[in-house]
Amino acid sequence: MFYMVCYDISDDGRRRDVQKILEGYGKRVQYSVFDCDISDIQYRTLRDELIAKLDNDTDSLRFYPLCSACYGKIEYRGTGGINEDDRFYIV
Repeated sequence: MFYMVCYDISDDGRRRDVQKILEGYGKRVQYSVFDCDISDIQYRTLRDELIAKLDNDTDSLRFYPLCSACYGKIEYRGTGGINEDDRFYIV
């Protein structure tokens, strides 16, 4: 399943921890936004790891699941782009 994960973390140390965790699961597309193409088990593990780092009074974390039909409708402008899965090639 494809997830877009967004965060707003107030503390520099917690923010670095969250970034490092997310780098193990996906690709950064903006400063505080990651695209993650992960299994259900990986999602639950990621979610639990990130929630453990949060301060619920000051931080924000969002997970947006995108089905394959929605993923195909992502529109972007400017730098960056939609991360392609490089495990598959069309010949």
